[in-house]
Amino acid sequence: MIVQTHLIGCRKEDLDTPALLVDLPTLERNTRKMADTIIRQAGVQWRPHTKGMKTPALAHRLLDAGAIGITCAKLGEAEVMAAGGVRDILIANQVVGSRKIARLVNLRRHADVMVCVDNENNVRQLSLAAAEKGVRVRVLIEVNVGMNRAGVAPGEPVLSLAQTVAECPGLQFSGLMTWEAHTLAIEDIDEKRRLIAESLSLLTDSADLCRRNGFQVGIVSCGGTGTYWISAFHPGITEIEAGGGIFGDIRYRNVFGVKHEYALTVLSTVTSRPTPARIICDAGKKTMSSDASVPEPMGIPNVNLVALSAEHGKIELDAPAETPRVGDTIEFVAGYSDTTVVLHDELYGIRDGVVEAVWPLPARGRLQ
Repeated sequence: MIVQTHLIGCRKEDLDTPALLVDLPTLERNTRKMADTIIRQAGVQWRPHTKGMKTPALAHRLLDAGAIGITCAKLGEAEVMAAGGVRDILIANQVVGSRKIARLVNLRRHADVMVCVDNENNVRQLSLAAAEKGVRVRVLIEVNVGMNRAGVAPGEPVLSLAQTVAECPGLQFSGLMTWEAHTLAIEDIDEKRRLIAESLSLLTDSADLCRRNGFQVGIVSCGGTGTYWISAFHPGITEIEAGGGIFGDIRYRNVFGVKHEYALTVLSTVTSRPTPARIICDAGKKTMSSDASVPEPMGIPNVNLVALSAEHGKIELDAPAETPRVGDTIEFVAGYSDTTVVLHDELYGIRDGVVEAVWPLPARGRLQ
């Protein structure tokens, strides 16, 4: 991948479009806010999720801010991060099948990679491959506390699987994790706090059950951007996985109530003004996703509608306007950062309207 370093120093308006931008001062403020809440106020560890970042460059910025490691969604992402010099990595997912397990135990030679489990057969397959490779892989048991996706039920099923892991020579039982995502969209803050506390108590009670039966439970991990400011303070939690909040986006703020600034934007060029109340630009669904939330144009008043087709963005206004004109650039706040970053090959870091950094996104497309 060719890094376009020759663009460093140019004005953001001079970039070819569409282009993915991150405002660095805003990114830095969001990062400090998360680090201060998680590390300094709650007093727990921070292992931010990088599934929406796709570059070791941002992972290292978070490590510099105090994170102890990172979280990845996929093995392929973890491989990219390890190649980029990140060493402490949690794959917050199950790694299943002989081909992926072989990659995992080989990666263990280059990074301290952990993996989540919720199935006894998978545990034994991981152990056999790790033992044959001469490595030990740290394992977290994923616990279902209400999201109803993956994970074993709290309580005795957790203890039973912990006993299985402890019997396996290639594995090291290191703790438990969950994702309390079923609480994300609750608008009433008191009800949200209540349900988070109820859900995370199932996790921490399971950890205590394991401890009473002689198991060391060093890690009790949870929390995404939509819950971290509550979950980090729950007794018994040791680390938080929230990461996407460094970008901020429409979905996090409007749906999940996350009070972060908008750092991630898409720069687009106006390509047509068919009527004084319609703006057409070169950023459509292939540039910025609208699956979770619709992107919002910045600095354009009287917007009535934003609609995306494959290659075009359309803005309908409530009243006619002369600007922006054909050839002008406009910025959209990302609707959802996770499904926007993945559409691009590079991310431009902007400070005071000038390109300061160009970061390739090598984890883009690493779905396996």
